[in-house]
Amino acid sequence: MHESGENYLETILVLKEKAGSVRSVDVARALNFSKPSVSRAMGILREQGFITVEANGEICLTEAGSQKAEAIYSRHRLLTEFLLSVAGVTREVAEENACRMEHILDQEVVDGIRMYMEKQNV
Repeated sequence: MHESGENYLETILVLKEKAGSVRSVDVARALNFSKPSVSRAMGILREQGFITVEANGEICLTEAGSQKAEAIYSRHRLLTEFLLSVAGVTREVAEENACRMEHILDQEVVDGIRMYMEKQNV
């Protein structure tokens, strides 16, 4: 899956946790993307089996979509906390960089960061 697909899944998960339901317009607003771009992406995610779209427009993560979104969001939270505690940057900088890093780091690196953070009790 491409970085953009991962970002969409993560955004759907976060919006669902905050608001209880998610529609394409919510995703477009959150990511500052055009509605047609989001609509196209939702079609791709639906074809790949990561989401379903209800008759009322509500977007729901499938089991596979939920697992992928949770894994991405877990990486994001870990990397944000790592950057906050180790690099001493602001939350905004940590969030922005974690969002980019979560897509490119090998799992071995993420596991190493997780083990380091556990040893530090962070």
